[in-house]
Amino acid sequence: MLTDWRVSNEGVPGYRALADRLRLLVLDGRLPVDTVLPSERTLAEALQTSRTTTTSAYRLLRESGFAEGSQGAGTWTTLPRDSKLESPIWPEHLSGEAEPSGPNGDFSSAALEAPAELYPAYQAALAELPRFLPGNGYVTAGLPLLRERIAQQYTESGLPTTPEQILVTNGALQALHLVLDVVMERGDRVLVEHPTYPAAAQTIRDSGGRCVPLPIEDGWDIARMSTLLRQTGAHLAYLMIDFHNPTGRLMEESERRDLGAMIADTGCRIIVDETMRNLDLRTTLPAARAGKPAPAPLPMPRPLAAFAPAEHVITLGSASKTFWGGLRIGWIRASQPLIRRLALARGNEDLGGPLLEQLATAHLLENLTPIRLHRQQLLAERAVALHDALREQLPQWKVPMPQGGLSLWCQLPEPRSSHVAAAARAMGIWLTPGPRFGLDGAFESRIRLPFARPAQDLLPMTEVLAQAWHSRGRAHAFDDDMTTV
Repeated sequence: MLTDWRVSNEGVPGYRALADRLRLLVLDGRLPVDTVLPSERTLAEALQTSRTTTTSAYRLLRESGFAEGSQGAGTWTTLPRDSKLESPIWPEHLSGEAEPSGPNGDFSSAALEAPAELYPAYQAALAELPRFLPGNGYVTAGLPLLRERIAQQYTESGLPTTPEQILVTNGALQALHLVLDVVMERGDRVLVEHPTYPAAAQTIRDSGGRCVPLPIEDGWDIARMSTLLRQTGAHLAYLMIDFHNPTGRLMEESERRDLGAMIADTGCRIIVDETMRNLDLRTTLPAARAGKPAPAPLPMPRPLAAFAPAEHVITLGSASKTFWGGLRIGWIRASQPLIRRLALARGNEDLGGPLLEQLATAHLLENLTPIRLHRQQLLAERAVALHDALREQLPQWKVPMPQGGLSLWCQLPEPRSSHVAAAARAMGIWLTPGPRFGLDGAFESRIRLPFARPAQDLLPMTEVLAQAWHSRGRAHAFDDDMTTV
């Protein structure tokens, strides 16, 4: 991580160059908060520099709030209090009304508009509803028809599943909340990807869990995961390995096999969030770039539960990203004994979900393949349009194309994500700054830009974004008076 730390800071004193590089590693999340740093002597020997340099660098980090230390405990990474967002920059107009078009409104949401098939699905659901009206309407585990169709989808993906292994919930976040209440004790450590989906991290905290960051921007390191589990005592992890939010990465099947072996070896339970699984862009993105029809989709890796003991993998799914967020339909796939425990816990919470939405989702799953292919093509065209507009408006940004999902995870040349989001908000658009996806304020040099809205909205949005980026002066790492850290 410290390769070429001198070269990129020519003309800067060595201790400042080292401190600046370490500070950026913390802000990017590559050095998670609370990481114990090497001793001053050890680091000096590894970098072939003087101990005075490392001592001064650590002192500068402590003075600027990026490190703390104590006698006998060493030095560990922190973040300055004023670098953490006191409240998330979310839209103030979450009223359910239609979003305005053009470069205004909510560009923070990674969710599509409803497909054309949604209204007919509701019509079909309404036609079926009368046969359920003589009953009390409470179906705690979910409508049997919907459970059957979800189980069928898992079986077709290479993971044999019965309806009794499915629990239908009011969205994936309720599913996560139920799982945590059943399998986690307050104070437990939970391994979480870094960056991660912010609502999931908050749900873990609200349930009493303590998030342990696992850096994954360069991919999933199974050996590092195993080491972190041993070092921290965590026995639970939350992962999004199918087009990860926000990076768009996909874990390959060989890695899933290795992860399954690690799960069997350590006994760790893994909560796998598959809400993005149907948003595969690996073939549609190149085709959209070339202006050609998309070839046949590549085979998807089998779900993680196909490679690990049944009781150790809990899979979460959702209709929100594939179909429409307004459905509020999610589900849990797990072993039958655990599903029974979760159903009992769910019965104490809300007794069950709305039947009409479950019926509509069951009809949508009947037409999953054409809907999925159309959504993938639509997203690919919007992703290319946003990527090209960013390359024109903000050429200094690094904007890698994702393998799937709904957003671009952009790397900024300076750690000013929160400033950019605030400036954009003043101009009428809402963006989610990078630190929302980190733990304790990391990722100030990243910003997530969803491509869920139509291209005619995304293109003028990038012009506003460019104005927001250029509206602030360059942020220097360490001023002499320490006021601009």
